[in-house]
Amino acid sequence: MKNIVTICILLLLPISMASAEPGLTALTVTGGENGGQTYSLSIQILLLMTVLTLLPAGLMMMTSFTRIIIVLAILRQALGTAQTPTTQTLVGLALFLTIFIMMPVFNDVYDNALEPYMDEEVSAQKAIAAAIIPFRTFMISQTRDSDINMFSQITGDSIETPEDVPFTLLVPAFITSELKTAFQIGFLIFIPFLIIDLVVASVLMSMGMMMLSPLIISLPFKIMLFVLVDGWSLILGTLASSFYT
Repeated sequence: MKNIVTICILLLLPISMASAEPGLTALTVTGGENGGQTYSLSIQILLLMTVLTLLPAGLMMMTSFTRIIIVLAILRQALGTAQTPTTQTLVGLALFLTIFIMMPVFNDVYDNALEPYMDEEVSAQKAIAAAIIPFRTFMISQTRDSDINMFSQITGDSIETPEDVPFTLLVPAFITSELKTAFQIGFLIFIPFLIIDLVVASVLMSMGMMMLSPLIISLPFKIMLFVLVDGWSLILGTLASSFYT
């Protein structure tokens, strides 16, 4: 888990760069008249709290989390099992699968950025630059050229090589590409369950049982199909391997 904490620390480095002092001064006490004292909260702490609120969104939008959670949500919808598995279960599953997929990136950040910075071998600026490189490499490998070109046309930037892509442009392009990929995978997952629903609905109508909901009858068949093909291993294995191809 130390490599997960690595990312949190590196995202907070700009806060420490804002001050020439080695640490953050949380509270400043100023003496006043008649022995009174005035307490003021450091602006650095306010910036720190702001970064902490944006940290979860940053980690989710720059990792494999988005694709995984969307595919799992579509899978639950295709099965028709309402709130089973629960949303908390899906989020937890997506989180730990994300850690598994992103572990090489986290290790790279720890070895080349955080550890040298903690050993005072490099400055904070160089540590941040080194930390961005693994994320940048991962995001570019998963981003479509068409999405990068779309955002570059909006901003008017001229991009000829992957190194020319600004990080502020790469993030929205990566998110757009991840959403597109997630819905493509979700569409393929939906097809076999949709066929079962259509078959069950046709059988019920041919038997004159139009008042009976097809979902009640098709649900056991969809669960049985999903279990027989070892669906969870198939879905999670496919999701993990999709980031390594």
